[in-house]
This record gives sequence, structure tokens and C-alpha cells, in this order.
Amino acid sequence: MTDLNEIRSKLLSITEAADSLDAIEAARVTALGKASEIAALMKTLGGMSAEERQVQAPLIQGLRAEVSDAIAARKAALEAAALEARLATETIDLTLPAGAAAQGSVHPVAQVMDELAEIFADLGFAVATGPEIEDDWHNFTALNIPETHPARAMHDTFYFPDEAARDGKKMLLRTHTSPVQIRTMMSEMPPIRIIAPGRTYRSDSDATHTPMFHQVEGLVIDKGITLGHLKWTLETFVKAFFERDDIVLRLRPSYFPFTEPSAEVDVGYTLVDGRRVIGGAEPDGWMEILGSGMVHPKVIAACGLDPDEWQGFAFGCGIDRLAMLKYGMDDLRAFFDGDLRWLKHYGFAALDVPTLSAGVGA
Repeated sequence: MTDLNEIRSKLLSITEAADSLDAIEAARVTALGKASEIAALMKTLGGMSAEERQVQAPLIQGLRAEVSDAIAARKAALEAAALEARLATETIDLTLPAGAAAQGSVHPVAQVMDELAEIFADLGFAVATGPEIEDDWHNFTALNIPETHPARAMHDTFYFPDEAARDGKKMLLRTHTSPVQIRTMMSEMPPIRIIAPGRTYRSDSDATHTPMFHQVEGLVIDKGITLGHLKWTLETFVKAFFERDDIVLRLRPSYFPFTEPSAEVDVGYTLVDGRRVIGGAEPDGWMEILGSGMVHPKVIAACGLDPDEWQGFAFGCGIDRLAMLKYGMDDLRAFFDGDLRWLKHYGFAALDVPTLSAGVGA
């Protein structure tokens, strides 16, 4: 095992020597990037025995956290110094009229993302992100999606030309945010609790589908995780999001390559003046809102973890569709038309910040 003290000393010295924001960013890439020594150490964990991993994982994670904190502190100091220098040279024209600038609005998708982050943060979940341009291994293979699966077909996936391949892997626009789950499981040791919101891309367009849309997925990896934990998490989330206690969920058996068992999740709705309203102790009907299931052992193994030791659940749904259901929008395509009249009608004021105490909605 590489001497961790030597690596720590070297990386902290590089961080302390950074004298500009560009320099501290270069130091961050050197210390924590994909080609860094710490990243190389993280990759060795998958090849260790359980006993070795139990000893080495906390040491490597501790080194990573210490270096990350040092970089963040140095960056904050440099940003503060840069701000002081800029403020010393700037002047403000106080004679400008107060109403000269038009008031902006927060897009409903951005608002719903904030609502999701607020709800899941209260449940102990962190927000994880990943690249929108992915390789087919992270997007398909690691998720137990076979070569012959229809999801890989050209009519559903935006592929890049063959000459854009990296390390022999075909590149594409990610079709879901599940690759973020794979990258998280490969870079962090369990327990893991994350949500992964972001843009996704599929070749589809109608009133309820667009080529680019927003999706959020959740992942929990820990010991002793069961389907009951998944159901409780989803019930808690849906009740908080729609801000109603009379939400009724129904789990139906389904199939996803990356979960086993898998379940579609329906939410009950009642009819009010001919419109579907989410909620009601005695539903008039059911509406599918997300897919879920227990993480397939093959997916856990593909990420270098022992499926006999770690279990987990995952779920995913469309953020745009959640916004439509909650705020009464009828056409998904209007989300991307750039019509200011639509945004003024459905948009949120900048101070409409979601909180669990004051309500996550408008």
C-alpha cells in the first residue's frame, strides 16, 4: 500500500501553494481527479479482501476528506480575497431607477428539483451528479442491460459517431441518471444514500415525452435493506411532495434489468370537477408515477461490492411529470418552449424557497 502520509503531505503542500482560483482548481484536479493518486487508491478497494478493505477503506476515505476540506478552505479564502479586490475597484450608480430590470421567475423544473432535494435531505440523502455524455458501459452494461435489449437501439438512444469512442467504449447522451448510481458505488464505500437529479435524453417527442427531459433517481446501499425500506421511503416522499397525508400507493410487479424484484409505483387519485387530483383515502383510479426495485446483485458486483454483504434499493421518476401532476400542467412540451407568458403563469418568485416547515410547494 502506498504511504498515505507521503501523499497527504504532498497534496496539502500543493493546495497551500495555490495562489489563484485557477491554481486551486488545478490542485483539485491533481488531488481528487480521475487520474489522481487518491482515485487510484479507491479503485484498489474492489480487489481487496473484506478484512483488508475494513482496514484500508477508512484510511483512504479519511485522506480524501482531509484533502477535500483543505482545498475547499483554500478556495474560499482565495474567493474572499478576489471579491475584496473587485469591490475595491467597483462603483454602483445609485441613480438608476429601481424598476429598470424585469423581475425574473424560477422555472417549475428548478423549483421541483429544490423541493426534491429538501425532502430527501431530511431523509439523509445527498445529491449526486454525473456527466451527461456517457459511455455505454456505465449507461447500459454495468446496469445489467444486455447487448440485445431494446433500450440500446438507435431509435431510442442518441449515440455519438464511432470515432468519438473512448477506451473502446461507445459514447452517447445518457438515457437515464442511473450511471450516476454506478459512479457513486464505484467511488464511495457504503452506506450510500443519494438522489441523482439531472437532464436525460431519448429519441421521443409528444405531449408527455420530449427528447430532453429531467429525471431524478434514488439509491440506497447498506446492510439488511429490504423492500419494506423502499416502500416507506417512497410513501414518505410522495406525501411530502404533494403535501397531503391521504396519499395511497400501490406497488405492481414489473421488470427492470437493474433491479430484482422490480415494481411500478402507482399513486391513487380522485376526480374533482372532471380533473384528476392526487390523493384521497378511497381513490377513483391509479396513475403510474415511478419505477423502483431492489438493486440487482449483478449491478452491485459490477461496482466492486459484495452482493452477499450489501443490499439496496433504487427508484426513478421524471421531474417534469412530477411538476405536471402537482401544478396542473397539461403539455410537457411547453416546459421547453421559452414562452415568457407560460413562465409568468407557472413560474415561482425567487423567494419561494421550499422548506419542510413552511411547505415545499408554492
